[in-house]
Amino acid sequence: MATLPWLRVDGSRFADPQGSTVTLHGVGIGGWLNMENFIAGYPGTEQHLRAALRSALGEEGCTRFLDEFLDGFFTESDAAHLASLGFDSARIPVNYRHFEDDLHPFELKEEGFARLDRAVDALARHGLWSIIDLHALPGCQNQHWHSDNPTHVAAFWQHRHFQDRAVHLWEAIAERYRDRPEVAGYNPANEPADPTGELIAPFYARVERAIRAVDPRHILFLDGNRYATDFSAFAEPLPNAVYSTHDYALPGIASGTGYPGVTRGEYFDRSVLERTFLRRTEYMRRTGTPVWIGEFGPVYPVERPLEEWRLALLADQLDIYREHGASWSLWTYKDIGLQGLVHARADSPYLRRIGDVLEAKHRLGTDSWGGSDAGVRSVLDPIDDLFDREFPGFEPYPWGRRQYIAGLVRHILLAEPLVERFDRAFAGVSPDEARALAASFRFEACAERTELSDVLRAHLL
Repeated sequence: MATLPWLRVDGSRFADPQGSTVTLHGVGIGGWLNMENFIAGYPGTEQHLRAALRSALGEEGCTRFLDEFLDGFFTESDAAHLASLGFDSARIPVNYRHFEDDLHPFELKEEGFARLDRAVDALARHGLWSIIDLHALPGCQNQHWHSDNPTHVAAFWQHRHFQDRAVHLWEAIAERYRDRPEVAGYNPANEPADPTGELIAPFYARVERAIRAVDPRHILFLDGNRYATDFSAFAEPLPNAVYSTHDYALPGIASGTGYPGVTRGEYFDRSVLERTFLRRTEYMRRTGTPVWIGEFGPVYPVERPLEEWRLALLADQLDIYREHGASWSLWTYKDIGLQGLVHARADSPYLRRIGDVLEAKHRLGTDSWGGSDAGVRSVLDPIDDLFDREFPGFEPYPWGRRQYIAGLVRHILLAEPLVERFDRAFAGVSPDEARALAASFRFEACAERTELSDVLRAHLL
């Protein structure tokens, strides 16, 4: 196993024990220990997926599918591939459900830690640091699907019980990894969205005290409020902490048609990307703390051939980060074809099995990430008109009226009955067949997005 040094925050940089500057170049292993619908192909949230599989496959079949998925999605082969591209770190998103159950709060489950251990060990053997990211907290720390939220309410901020459970879990994680330098640090909450802006800083202070009581050494990676974009709640930075922003460029994630070019009425070129980066990292530069971009990267819509301008946009972002000495973690490593460096093949048993569901998801726009509302404008337009007449000033947190309506109609109202169609797709599947379906996500069964790999290798190697 490669020997990785301890990292610490030293002013505006990461440093190793010899005082040398370390710049982290990583990728998020999204969709694994925290499943996401656009990554794994199901409608709704991870809890919807689990309920559908249990209903269709029975307890044994569901267990066989999930065990194979969780054991095979990230293995030694995946860690080796990341090393071959030149990465030196990986951000590992996890869902609290792997470590405790809602009906048994504060009772920790060893199997979740064991799977996380295997990933940390495999990455370290190939020279990569791990950053442990709590992507889904009890009660849901934001309003959307990627915190495993089946509603539009971030109840985490409303109930002390949920916050107590999150702190308890972080105490356990810190205890387990306190002596592991191959873990660069802890990301306590992915994309938090505290509507009041008054609770996030006290929560971070509380979780920092709890972690430091058992682990005084690891770096904390603290996302800004409002999905890692708003740092107005913070005054002085906490010690040995990095404040993380997410830097998705609008042309790469919206219905952009070119770069440089106009997206949603705004012109984007390299200079605009740089100004956006500087605006989003103002707090870090003002407080003299390291810059770490916790997520960024364009999508590559499966219904269109790979557009070279998306790779050019990514290359410009990478160059901007290098020029400003920023560390970063690209999103995301593996999926079913929208954004991953590698992806399950279109002719894989799993994707063939859920083909009708994927078509319906695309038609109805039930995925927020990479989805389109073009097929449901006949439903949305009258609602928009009604709001224009009755509630013209209604702009709810966090992203305003348009995203609020989309969340309620597309990503909840339409996604929930579509889960039943996903359920029916697995009718008659035996436990052995269920395991074989999940094996579609093993590295050896996946396809590499070689054009993207070429851009990354050129930058990193």
